[in-house]
Amino acid sequence: MIGPEASASDPLALPGLPRDAEGPVFAEPWQALAFALAVRLSAEGVFTWPEWAAALSRALACDPGNDGSRYYLHWVSALEGLIAERGLVGAPDMAARKAAWAEAYRRTPHGRPVELGDH
Repeated sequence: MIGPEASASDPLALPGLPRDAEGPVFAEPWQALAFALAVRLSAEGVFTWPEWAAALSRALACDPGNDGSRYYLHWVSALEGLIAERGLVGAPDMAARKAAWAEAYRRTPHGRPVELGDH
């Protein structure tokens, strides 16, 4: 769960954060984007960092067998939950955006960056 260090507004003080001596590590670019989005939304006052740490801890707790490989999937799940809770994006809009990204992924040739297009 959340350690005492998560009460600060330190993006690196989170349960299970993949990191090395230099800071967070990301296996894919989308993971870095999700990390940056959470940091930015907290900085903008959408949620506090302790609220974020609690939401992430809840998401991680739902997957007790996780070996760490799905960490950022839980990160996104926690982000979606807080965004919906705060009323920033409604469920239908979020579902439509996720479907658009899934379609963009399916139509993107292997090795090319996924682009959403005009949405």
